[in-house]
Amino acid sequence: MHIPRVTALTLGVSDLAAATVFYETVFGVKRLPEHDGITFFTLPGVWLMLYPLAALAADISPDLSPQRGGFSGITLAHNARSREEVLAIFDRVATAGARIVKPPHDTFWGGFGGYFADLDGHYWEVVWGPMFAFDEAGGLRPEN
Repeated sequence: MHIPRVTALTLGVSDLAAATVFYETVFGVKRLPEHDGITFFTLPGVWLMLYPLAALAADISPDLSPQRGGFSGITLAHNARSREEVLAIFDRVATAGARIVKPPHDTFWGGFGGYFADLDGHYWEVVWGPMFAFDEAGGLRPEN
């Protein structure tokens, strides 16, 4: 039986160089060696890829407009190991030029987190919760 999995997330960006620096600053990870016109970051269990928005739209379909609308209904999440890590990431996010959409706060379900929009308007949730556990590689796993 084939088990579906997410192996990569590609974000369409308006300025590849600026987006690359933003993600290096916010998450403290280095990109893979340079590839022409795309940036790759390896994260536990998934690659984050940055690709010019117009090129991404054209790759999907020549009829697809690269125009952004309102909220797409998709968020990306970074599950932190502590409340302090959430706050540290939001400090870097603000410094890197992101828009803080919802500052870190205590959540109704017992966690702590908030939302920001990156330079291209992609929404990220950075959140800590007492039910989150991590494997040795830093990947999220169910707590036993």
